[in-house]
Amino acid sequence: MTRTDPDDVTLIGHRACADQYPENTVGAIERASPRVDAVELDVRRCASGELVVVHDADLGRLTDASGPVADADWSELRELTVLGSEESIPRLDGALDAAPDDLTVNVEVKEPAVAGDALDAARRAANEVLFSSCHPQALAALRDRDPETARALLVAGGDAERAVEAATDLGCVAVHPPIDVATEPGFVDAVHEAGLRVNAWTATDRDEVERLLGAGVDGIIADRWDLLPEPGRSSRD
Repeated sequence: MTRTDPDDVTLIGHRACADQYPENTVGAIERASPRVDAVELDVRRCASGELVVVHDADLGRLTDASGPVADADWSELRELTVLGSEESIPRLDGALDAAPDDLTVNVEVKEPAVAGDALDAARRAANEVLFSSCHPQALAALRDRDPETARALLVAGGDAERAVEAATDLGCVAVHPPIDVATEPGFVDAVHEAGLRVNAWTATDRDEVERLLGAGVDGIIADRWDLLPEPGRSSRD
């Protein structure tokens, strides 16, 4: 195992740096983008059919409203504000428009049925897009629709062999494990031997980052952009 050089690891802002900005919002994307290599966003469908960038299936934690996102029309969602800020829930195309063209966007597909429309939105954007999901059906749909899409399998368990087999079958370029899985002895090596990258989630402090660097991961999905050691990491300003 070789420790990852901090300058070589990809820093991915989780929900566009959720610990620093109102998560998954245009404002968060705009403020995080100069500081990270990529932003991770969550996508699901609302009642009127639009793809919206929101992590939770229910509105209660994020807004003053309640009930499932899937039961709310876009006309309702656009009027809500996120976590007491002035930022609103964006549509996926609006979020992609807010990202600088040279910023990679990791779109996490929360529902398999949105995969095709998410791909259409990504094709209209200038950004490089990495699709990730814990739903193999979503990744298979993306593969079948466009084999050239970059895809990553989100895994929760620590069985490296199973993760590699599933990700390989789906034609993925990466595996996204939680920190405790990524730092298990042999996990990163097993994934690397299969020719896949490891982007681990979700780092919230420097100690977790150090553990992941020691494990040799390729990317760190983090709630803050200021967790990687300095100097040597340059801003995208």
